[in-house]
Amino acid sequence: MPRSSRRKEAEPSRPQDIAEQLSSALGRRIHTLRSDRNWSLEALSAACGVSRSMLSQIERGETNPTLAVTIRIAQAFGQTLAELVEQPLASAAIQVIRNDDRQFHFRSDHDVNLRTLSPLHLEKDVEFYELELLRPGSRLKSAPHFEGTREFLTVQRGQMRVTSGEDTVDLSKGDSASYRADVEHCIENIGRSESAAFLVVIYS
Repeated sequence: MPRSSRRKEAEPSRPQDIAEQLSSALGRRIHTLRSDRNWSLEALSAACGVSRSMLSQIERGETNPTLAVTIRIAQAFGQTLAELVEQPLASAAIQVIRNDDRQFHFRSDHDVNLRTLSPLHLEKDVEFYELELLRPGSRLKSAPHFEGTREFLTVQRGQMRVTSGEDTVDLSKGDSASYRADVEHCIENIGRSESAAFLVVIYS
C-alpha cells in the first residue's frame, strides 16, 4: 500500500512498549479484583504470600511479576493463571512471539528444535509448533496423547517420515499429513540435511 501524503505512518510498537502496556493492564486487573472484594493490600498479601510493597508496585505497573508470583495472586482470587492474565492480554491488538524468546523453545538440542508458536497463557485445544530436525536421522518421538488427538504436519524444507502406530508415510517439501497422535508416533528426518516443518496438534 503506498504511503498517503496526508498521513504519517504509525511506527511499530517496540517489544518493551508492549511489555509495559501488558504489565500496566495486569496491574489494573489485580487492583480491580482487589477493590471488588474490598481487600486491602495487606489482606491480599496475607492471601497470596506476596509482600505488600511488591503488590503495590505490580498494581502501579512498576514491576513485572514472575510467573510464580502471578500464579499465587491468581489463586488468592480463586482464579486460574489464564483467567487472571487473559483479560489484560486481550487489550493488546497484536500478540507477538519473538524468535529469540527462549520461554517458547520447548526443546533445543543437537538433533531437534521445537518452538511453540501459540501464546502460553491460553487454555486451548490447538497447539502450533515450528519443528526443525537438524541432522539426517534426527527424530521427534512421542508417546500417545489423549484419545482423539490428531497432528497436522506441513514440511517446509527437506524430507521427513511420519510414523503413527503401524502406519508410515514419507513427505517432501510442501507435503502435508494428518495422523493419529493418540498412539505412539514419530517424525524423522530422512533427508541428507536439515529438515523443517510446521506442526499443529488438535486435542479432541
